[in-house]
Amino acid sequence: MSTLVIKNFSVLTAMITAMGIILGINMVSQKEVLTIQVGDNESSKHWLSVLNKMKNRGIKDIMIICADGLSGIKEAIAAAYPQTQYQRYIVHQMRNTLKYVAYKDYRQFANDLKTVYQAPS
Repeated sequence: MSTLVIKNFSVLTAMITAMGIILGINMVSQKEVLTIQVGDNESSKHWLSVLNKMKNRGIKDIMIICADGLSGIKEAIAAAYPQTQYQRYIVHQMRNTLKYVAYKDYRQFANDLKTVYQAPS
C-alpha cells in the first residue's frame, strides 16, 4: 500500500490529489496492480474505504500488507481483513531507528542495521 501525492496547479487554484496504489503478489509470484484509488488525502479512513472496495470486488484474503506508519492503518486493515498481518516498510523502520543515532556513528550504525534487515532469517 502506498500513496502518490500529485500537486495540480492551475491559474486560479492549487489542488493536491492522493493516489492510493495497492500492488499484490499472486500465488504464482507475479505482481499485479490490485487497485488505484484517487482521494483527497492519505488517511486510514481512505484506506479502509479502498480495502472494503477490494473486498466487495471479490478479493477474499490478503496474507500480508506492507505500509508506512500511518496513524490508524493497522485498525483499518484489521477491520477489512482481520486475518491479515501488517508489516511496516523497512525503510520507515530504519529511518525511525536512525533518528536517534549520533551523526558521528550514523554511517556505521546504518551499515550494521542493513546487515540485520538483510539476514536470511
